Amino acid sequence: MAGAVQLCGAAPGAVVADIGFGGGVGLSMLLERVGDHGVVHGIEISPEMLDRAKRRHAGHVDAGRLRLAEGSLTALPLDDSCLDAAITVNTVYFVPELDRALAELIRVVRPGGRLLVGIGDPDAMSRMPFTSYGFTLRAVTDVVAAMESAGFEIIEQRLLDLAIPQHLLVARR
Repeated sequence: MAGAVQLCGAAPGAVVADIGFGGGVGLSMLLERVGDHGVVHGIEISPEMLDRAKRRHAGHVDAGRLRLAEGSLTALPLDDSCLDAAITVNTVYFVPELDRALAELIRVVRPGGRLLVGIGDPDAMSRMPFTSYGFTLRAVTDVVAAMESAGFEIIEQRLLDLAIPQHLLVARR
């Protein structure tokens, strides 16, 4: 997650989002990056993860620095062109309509803003027993092509050597 936060380009005072934040590690890192004058949106489909994040980050929520909302990649509860940067890590497996998700992401990222998509290496993921339950594994080239088709310009691709290798796809709107 640290690599995703670093590469997304979140800067002090920025408005950013972690979409599908799960356990919320990225929220803490983004809050640190944007500082006291920035805003982090946390969008999550799981009510349990939202409740957990609200409790863990109550001070930031109360201060208006962290705005948590229920939503999905295909229906983001955000205004048009409101984000300087967005990250979504380990989420696209659960979205059968990748083109619809990327259309939503291009809608909410400002012109010149960044999107970072993190995905586990599909070959490594295909060997994991849990991926046969609701995962849609896609080739990295297919995800890149879908991002470009949506209007994003890929500016960097990085492979992290982890237990499950992670591809970080950095794009600019």
